[in-house]
Amino acid sequence: MAEAFCRDLGRDVECASAGSAPASRVQPDTVAVMKEDGLDITAARPKGFADLAGRDWDYLVTMGCEVACPFLPGARQVQWQIADPYGKGLEEYRRVRDIIRRQVRDLLASLGRLRHTPEDDHQPLA
Repeated sequence: MAEAFCRDLGRDVECASAGSAPASRVQPDTVAVMKEDGLDITAARPKGFADLAGRDWDYLVTMGCEVACPFLPGARQVQWQIADPYGKGLEEYRRVRDIIRRQVRDLLASLGRLRHTPEDDHQPLA
């Protein structure tokens, strides 16, 4: 979810998501709730931490480190305590999706990397 939101909302950023024990596929509930938000992640594939090695990252965002916390040399660590919605139903996936979207948007905005969209450029009518 975070990678998809980062790619959608970010400007001039490279984003990747990875886990300590990646599943063989993205969970169908994840795909479903992201589709509700207008993002098609059917082609996404889970990655492990090793898939991110060998590249320079400015930031490492963790979402709880429930299994193992990664380390990327040189990356500033940002910790978000967001529980894994796996197996908890669509409502929990939606709740977590909304939290992740907000956190990604806030991080990108704080870095000056939030994509400007026409919806953001409205003027009040006088």
